[in-house]
Amino acid sequence: MSNIKKLLEGVEVEWKTLGEITNILRGKRLTRNLLSANDKYPVFHGGLDPLGYYYNANRPADTVMIINVGASAGTVGYSSVDFWSSDGTYCIEQMAKLNNKFLYYFLLGEQYYLKSRVRVAGIPTLDAFVIEKLQIPIPYPNNLKKSLEIQQEIVRILDSFSMLTAELQAELQARKSQYEYYRNQLLAYPMEESDQSSLRSNRSATSIQNSDNSIQPLSTLNPPTGNSVLQPRGKVEWKVLEEVVEIKRGKRLIKNQLEKTGKYAVYQNCMIPLGYYHKNNVIADTTFIISAGSAGEIGYSDVDFWAADDVYYFVTKNDLKSRFLYHFLITQQQKIYSQVRRSSVPRLSKTAFEKLLIPIPSLEEQEHIVSILDKFDALTTSLTEGLPKEIELRQKQYEYYRNMLLSFPKNNIKLVWDKH
Repeated sequence: MSNIKKLLEGVEVEWKTLGEITNILRGKRLTRNLLSANDKYPVFHGGLDPLGYYYNANRPADTVMIINVGASAGTVGYSSVDFWSSDGTYCIEQMAKLNNKFLYYFLLGEQYYLKSRVRVAGIPTLDAFVIEKLQIPIPYPNNLKKSLEIQQEIVRILDSFSMLTAELQAELQARKSQYEYYRNQLLAYPMEESDQSSLRSNRSATSIQNSDNSIQPLSTLNPPTGNSVLQPRGKVEWKVLEEVVEIKRGKRLIKNQLEKTGKYAVYQNCMIPLGYYHKNNVIADTTFIISAGSAGEIGYSDVDFWAADDVYYFVTKNDLKSRFLYHFLITQQQKIYSQVRRSSVPRLSKTAFEKLLIPIPSLEEQEHIVSILDKFDALTTSLTEGLPKEIELRQKQYEYYRNMLLSFPKNNIKLVWDKH
């Protein structure tokens, strides 16, 4: 902190509008048939994810861009490589007196303002004059060498924070992949011939109704797998889901019954509570699945809650742990998603999952698997511990220093830190 204060102590600053010192350049549209997945240069249009790739570039590396159309209008970006700017992207022409990465970090702090100036009638659009009128601080305006030195030092500090956050994000992704690997391996039980014979004898357990009313063999939805080096030992019995759980549907509450805060969360058509209610209809330690809206999403609650009518929840029997059921169903999530009827409101029928096959190891083995997977789950998803919490803290730290480093005084006043 003291080094940063020293860096900014007594800095003379001149504020200029972007329109005074540079040009806002609009790109040129390319039709989709000109794009390729294999060409060299990314093409940006309406977002910071490349629309495709092109054999030529119209903007150099080290360029700041601002999306001007679509849902991402007002979003600030930076490219470290040459690229093609489409007409859904404004680029800021490079200039000698301003470090482009310095400009990028400053504009990130103005992103909320830019988004607030987007015209939302029809296709969201950001006008160039909004950007041109933005005021930009130029430290030591009469000493180009000193000005660029302080800009570069600010960039170096902020780059270090950005790099740390990026490394944590990469670590989180690696841990998620590791979690998925171990989860799939730990739950990859082989199906014995006796289990297959038993299931074949139960005609109702050998097929499932698809969203288009066609019939699909369960073996293709939930195929048995071979032995794994991580697979726990012990006898496993395969069961149809409806044999080992009671599947219940929640009960709708009307909006005027809900509160903004309260004891019991109400889940309706997604994993974000619709509101709160003074009663619960489901007890803690329950796995549930959304049947409309975000249909197919699987959740688990360690506290009592209210399930509305777009939620199915599972009441487990004595030989099945609810948390084990949750981890297993997560391995089946993509298969469950494939059974969602896609219409104006996506819907999932109970018949789409009630006959899924599930392995039932001993309770001791279930607890062992749950203890392993819960540790990975906490590391990759918890907002109170693990990597997500660390990323949140680092992001806040980065934003704090970015705002502090770029909070220059106006009207050419020297920046003087409060000694106290």
